[in-house]
Amino acid sequence: MSLHRAYGLATGLLLLTTAADADVVEANATSMSLRTIVEIHAPVAKVYDAFVQIGRWWDKEHTYSGDSANLKLTAAPGGCFCETLPDGGGVLHMTVVNVAPNRRLTMAGALGPLQPTGVTGALSLSFVAKPSGIELVMTYNVGGYYPQGLQTVAGSVDEVLTHQMQRLKSFVETGNPEGKPNP
Repeated sequence: MSLHRAYGLATGLLLLTTAADADVVEANATSMSLRTIVEIHAPVAKVYDAFVQIGRWWDKEHTYSGDSANLKLTAAPGGCFCETLPDGGGVLHMTVVNVAPNRRLTMAGALGPLQPTGVTGALSLSFVAKPSGIELVMTYNVGGYYPQGLQTVAGSVDEVLTHQMQRLKSFVETGNPEGKPNP
């Protein structure tokens, strides 16, 4: 399934097994600001390392290739959140612009169906240590031209990103992004 179709189906695909604080902070014709906060019961280093292994937990329904194993994230300035496509093709989803291992990671770009529309954004993750694990705070600030106005897709984009953060949480806590413990 293409990312274009997947974003439209996001509401039906969301089956959140644990609570997350997700908000469309602001959305209008030319900008949107999204925030998701997820508590993960694991050490910061484990969560950060798992995040970087994006191909192990990202939902394949939200890829161009249909296979999450084709996703790679190089956590270094200028690093690529990229996807390999069949026949030598590929997608640069975002570029890493700021890395402080175990504390923050910021990437710039437009995800999925936002790519061809004239918008760009900054997706920032803050890994905040808590007594029972961490609080992962994800923000995605987007601005630019979107034909129908960014307010028309803010809710769907927020749902997809919240779903991905829940998959990361499940992957870290159970070893399986689907939320079922691996045997």
